[in-house]
Amino acid sequence: MKEITLKLNGEIKRLTNKTFKFDERVGEGWFSAVYFLKTRDIVKNEMPDNWVTMQFFQKQHAVLCGTDEAIALIHTFADNPEELEIYSLKDGDKISPFETILTISGPYQNFGYLEGIIDGILARRSSVATNVYNVVKAARTSGKQKPVIFMGDRDDHYTQQAGDGYAAYIGGSTAQATHAMNEWWGKEGMGTMPHALLQLFKGDIVKATYAYQKTFPDDDLMALVDYNNDVITDALKVAREFGEELKGVRVDTSGNMVDQYFFRNSDVMGTFDPRGVNPELIFALRRALDDEGFTHVKIMASGGFTEEKIRKFEEANVPVDVYGVGRSLLKMKLGFTGDNVMLNGEQEAKEGRRIQHNPRLEKVEYIPQEES
Repeated sequence: MKEITLKLNGEIKRLTNKTFKFDERVGEGWFSAVYFLKTRDIVKNEMPDNWVTMQFFQKQHAVLCGTDEAIALIHTFADNPEELEIYSLKDGDKISPFETILTISGPYQNFGYLEGIIDGILARRSSVATNVYNVVKAARTSGKQKPVIFMGDRDDHYTQQAGDGYAAYIGGSTAQATHAMNEWWGKEGMGTMPHALLQLFKGDIVKATYAYQKTFPDDDLMALVDYNNDVITDALKVAREFGEELKGVRVDTSGNMVDQYFFRNSDVMGTFDPRGVNPELIFALRRALDDEGFTHVKIMASGGFTEEKIRKFEEANVPVDVYGVGRSLLKMKLGFTGDNVMLNGEQEAKEGRRIQHNPRLEKVEYIPQEES
């Protein structure tokens, strides 16, 4: 597969088809709806001299992502891609309902069978980018942005990690959990310790943290403190042992568990839901750390966090320093539609649709391999 570089208003700035590692079967129509393939064959035979404009939009306020991938796909698998006229917004652009975000003009048989694939790319990438953007916005209070770590590796098929990680980056996440999630934008994954490490040390938080520090001495030291369902006890154990070397603790209490702190302090029960990572637990953890002089130790909270939950935490000034979010960021909330709206220089579209000119669209220039 030859590499394609794309230009936007004369500047090389879009990702290339080399980044996306497309399946060669796209060009065989393997991933296209059969009715698009049949339409391509009919048009080849009956009206090969057509010139259509295909227009893409969606119906919500969103953060756009997937345009680079869609354009690279077109330039890789369309027939005579150098003859197509493509106008597009950019990944990261804020878009409005029904706003045109991409147009492709040319003979239908040269690119039309890619319509559904383009819709799918834009839908998934923009959904993740928008979800992340909304979570990041929820974690911004009083002009201060709290880091949001994208931890979606266990919530979908591993083959989606590179694209989802890039979309999360476009949406504003601080870091991603795997190397694959960082592949398209040139970074590496980050992470500290999982419950599996603590299990291997039989729940001994101090021994597990020593082992981690010995193996990864250059990492900021952060301990996972909910393994024994006694967050404050274990956080203080590790803080007393490591002092200034301990940079943070992570709380990931399961949503069906009640931390031992509340059984020791039953007088606080009855006015809130004590399960999982809740505000009262984080407030108590912060007080316990501060009371012993560990004000430098940051608190990372993960497990079941959504935009709504983060917003409630921030409105209540819960002392979380970093959020780890996974599953809620991968929910598909956007759907894109491609319509043919122009035919041979005249408006022609299904009833209820028409060409929607968008002055924000910028022309994308095709660059053959030898010029890239």
